[in-house]
Amino acid sequence: MTLFQEQAETVASVTPAERNERLTDAGTAWTQRIARDVGNAALTYRVSGRGVGSVATEVQAGRHRFLVDEPGALAGDDAAPSPVEYALGALVSCQVVVYRLYAQSLGLTIDEIEIIAEGDLDARRLFGIDGSGRAGFHDVRLKIDIAGPNTAEEYANLRRVVDEHCPVLDVFANPVPVSSVLA
Repeated sequence: MTLFQEQAETVASVTPAERNERLTDAGTAWTQRIARDVGNAALTYRVSGRGVGSVATEVQAGRHRFLVDEPGALAGDDAAPSPVEYALGALVSCQVVVYRLYAQSLGLTIDEIEIIAEGDLDARRLFGIDGSGRAGFHDVRLKIDIAGPNTAEEYANLRRVVDEHCPVLDVFANPVPVSSVLA
């Protein structure tokens, strides 16, 4: 059994009713927590990474560890997704969470959801061949496939709400101040 299969089995057993209850409970708890003290809304996430192998990174995020690597053409061992694939994965997974959260809030039903993210980047900046373009994605496309009993218009409205509230989409869509220091 693979690690993914083991992880998937721990989340696959949630029924729609259990999901709805958990979403409602979480929304209520956060609303109350923030109402008591707006400072409770400020969250800081911390992730660390350690170089391993040729160009791979072992990442520690809370109690979770995962590997990031590159394909052979980029000096990696292709032992795990690349950093840009994880970035797209972060976007897709954040979208799924926010779709479920706001569907619950708006009284909509999502029987199934699948999101595909595609991102285009130009490797010339990465390799120092041409410094005029972006080093990262210059275009990202999301295709959201929702199955459920609601109308296309209701799901289109849901998409607009999700786009306004998804933290990782916001990171992709807007400049974020970043600083770095050598330790």
